[in-house]
Amino acid sequence: MRRALLLVAALALLALPAAARADGDPASDWLLTQAQFVPPDDGVPAAYSKQLAAVLSDAEARGYRIRVAVIGTRYDLGSVYVDWQKPKRYTPFLSEELSFVYKGRVLVVMANGLAVARDGKPIPADQAVVDKILPAGSSGAALTAAATRAVVKLAAAHGAVVTVPPLGHTTKPTTGGDRVTIAAGGLVVVALLVAGGVWRRSRVKARA
Repeated sequence: MRRALLLVAALALLALPAAARADGDPASDWLLTQAQFVPPDDGVPAAYSKQLAAVLSDAEARGYRIRVAVIGTRYDLGSVYVDWQKPKRYTPFLSEELSFVYKGRVLVVMANGLAVARDGKPIPADQAVVDKILPAGSSGAALTAAATRAVVKLAAAHGAVVTVPPLGHTTKPTTGGDRVTIAAGGLVVVALLVAGGVWRRSRVKARA
């Protein structure tokens, strides 16, 4: 039974990237269950992605929760490509899409700026913090590094001092117990995608 569960979950997880890109904006699918959306096609070095993940985990452990979308190209927005290079327009839209599962802060990073929103609304105080951060270029590494800096500064503004691990930091290998958790999580992801897909498609069509 356990082996069958792992197999079903693995197949579901393998299907996620294609499903995400096929349905509206990919970030709205990934961020339902993950803290970060770093597009696999944007050439982001694994070290930068892992560093951002570690900072997000540390921030949450210290009481500050936020989800991050790194948008490197127009294609990362899927069918919401009209919001390309418009982070202050896209971020409230994304946070509202996520609100039926997640109502916390959402940070979006694009080469021309960053934006923060929660439950479909901008957060002026947080926006003032990220307005001072501009990515050092348009590469995936530069955008992800800017996201990491922004999370650290936002957390600090809310009283949480976050530790930034050096690039290349690695986490301990997944254990057998973790694999069962991942398997169950894969099934939850599929259920959430199905439940939210129709609602998001109707909103994307209305936005277009």
